[in-house]
Amino acid sequence: MSAPLNPKNLPENPSSDDILNAFLDYLTHTGTEPYDHQEEAILELFAGNNVILNTPTGSGKSLVAQAMQFKSLCQGRRSFYTVPIKALANEKFLSLCHVFGPENVGMITGDATVNHDAPVICCTAEILANMALRDGAAATVDDVIMDEFHYYSDHSRGAAWQIPLLTLPRARFLLMSATLGDSSFFSKQLTDLTGAPTTLVQSDQRPVPLEFEYSTTQLQEKVAELNEQGRAPVYLVHFTQNACADTARDLLSTNFCTKEEKQAIARALDDADFRSPYGRELAKILRHGVGIHHAGLLPKYRLLVEKLTARGLLKVVCGTDTLGVGVNVPIRTVMLTGLCKYDGRGTKILAVRDFRQIVGRAGRRGFDSTGYVVAQAPEHIIENLRLAAKAAANKKKSFEKRKPPEKGYVHWDEQTYAKLQTAPPEPLVSSFSVHHHTLLNVLSRTHEDGCAALKKIIDDSHEPPSKKKVLKKHAFKLFRGLVGAKILHIIPPAQRTGPRKVAVDVSLPEDFSINHALSLYLLDAIPQLDMAADDYALNVITLIESILENPDMVLRKQVDLLKSQLMARLKDEGMEYDDRIAMLDEVEWPKPGAEFIYQTFNAFKLRHPYLGSENVKPKCVAREMIENYQSFEDYIKTYKLERAEAVLLRHLSEVYKVLSQTVPDTFKTEHLHEAESFLELIVRHTDSSLLDEWQAMKNPEASVSPAAAAADPNAAIAEFK
Repeated sequence: MSAPLNPKNLPENPSSDDILNAFLDYLTHTGTEPYDHQEEAILELFAGNNVILNTPTGSGKSLVAQAMQFKSLCQGRRSFYTVPIKALANEKFLSLCHVFGPENVGMITGDATVNHDAPVICCTAEILANMALRDGAAATVDDVIMDEFHYYSDHSRGAAWQIPLLTLPRARFLLMSATLGDSSFFSKQLTDLTGAPTTLVQSDQRPVPLEFEYSTTQLQEKVAELNEQGRAPVYLVHFTQNACADTARDLLSTNFCTKEEKQAIARALDDADFRSPYGRELAKILRHGVGIHHAGLLPKYRLLVEKLTARGLLKVVCGTDTLGVGVNVPIRTVMLTGLCKYDGRGTKILAVRDFRQIVGRAGRRGFDSTGYVVAQAPEHIIENLRLAAKAAANKKKSFEKRKPPEKGYVHWDEQTYAKLQTAPPEPLVSSFSVHHHTLLNVLSRTHEDGCAALKKIIDDSHEPPSKKKVLKKHAFKLFRGLVGAKILHIIPPAQRTGPRKVAVDVSLPEDFSINHALSLYLLDAIPQLDMAADDYALNVITLIESILENPDMVLRKQVDLLKSQLMARLKDEGMEYDDRIAMLDEVEWPKPGAEFIYQTFNAFKLRHPYLGSENVKPKCVAREMIENYQSFEDYIKTYKLERAEAVLLRHLSEVYKVLSQTVPDTFKTEHLHEAESFLELIVRHTDSSLLDEWQAMKNPEASVSPAAAAADPNAAIAEFK
């Protein structure tokens, strides 16, 4: 495919002015008139300065990023565009392929790698952070664009946004966010790091102004009203995946599309691949002009919804608040189904920053003169207003009021909504942390003393002195654990041939990785298994699953099925109802080898007190599939996981990655190698949409991409058996 921004059209060794003129010609050719803040930011970047771009959502930050990427590409440099979530990496990767050509663009996430050595890379923030830790100033990273930089404050992931600012002195930076707040600290840090001036480009100018409304109309009725007013597409913001699917099904009773519009949708879906258990239901919903978008959907379905919405074929998209992190779903109206959400620790009113990120997606430059934001009143309030109106119409004095939910709810009202619109974003706060993979990456440096480098990173971090002391102590405990596990070894002074004092064990896999806090326990426990046992391979899988986060939806469905089966058996045996219920309360999801896992982990924890509150979580998901030779589709249907296909896929992918990257080959029997191949087969065959898209752009003449031509996953599983 031909790319609009291609360095081949420039003279050899182009000057900065040559590149800038070529970019301005591109803007003229596309009919793009840059805003003042875009122009200022682009000129600062071409002057070799760092830029902090703090402008509203929809104000064209991506265009500034493209200017930096184009300059980097033309000068033979390498640029990295970081995003907070994999779904956004997929979408941004495909977008960049259209602009710069697929041969020039690559993507690296924890799940997929495409065109790894390309000069323009799109990746998750953690990927760049790991590269920066591993190579420091020697990293082949010349230009860094960090999108959604407000993630710097995220308590669990913020370190990934901070590490490049501590370790990449040769790079030039473009930090972008609509909700930064005071950024003077970051300006000084970037200038101190790189030696180049840092310019703050700030503007409140929105290309599409927002109009806010507080709704006390029932949701389904309000969505229909918005559609009739010409305010579609509407993005309905939910805070759970199940709520998205429930609302989408409820909306099937309302007709949003004309006959002609439904025919257009049907034509657009002619070549769509719905070969998964949830595919049939999703296809039905899409044909009605309604989409679903959340992390529980397979990537190919999310991509399809984005494409259909971009073409104006969907009237409503029921999604989660991932809209707030830049997922590209072009919409006119954002409708919040609530103003409180569970944040992992408790239910709270939305943070101002999160609210601004979400509502800022309303209104499309070039399409809309106004973007609309609607917040629904609490459901019980809306219902009470309806009952009050009904009682008044029937001349009744009283009615029984609906009560608010007892769990998962914090009250909000119109004043709450108004405050979220006007309050400043919360300050960005450092959340630097040190983990096993931090040490492994830094201490694997061959060109310098990794121990000194690690100390410097902690000293340079944005934490207060007291926290830095705690981090150093924690790092030393982790270091002792890695040495004790023979993952690291101290090089005797007489054997040192360079600045290195510590080395990673050479017997470990080339792509050895410790991305989970309990990986050391895994390496300690595997040798305690009997390799000659018939179930050795399954027991290793069980150990791997025990160190991973629980796929809660899958485990709940396992419990539901076990309870249903037990209830039927006890009823057949004539057991009294109350006794049956008592037994059902004791049902848990399968935990094979739990006694061995808990015993070995408790012993390991005594020797490694730094683990703190970390604990193992025995479960049996991947093991069950391997043991029963179940395909992805079989497992989804068995446990009715149609709404959470991506949850299962992510878990299987994590098990596969740990098995392939963390378990040493010396502990892999033939059966364990077979299990690894089995998992790889399932993961790669379930959803290859991203690779398909890239191959299609690279070879547009090819009618079928290599990935699309692969065997049907069920047939492949049968062959594996």
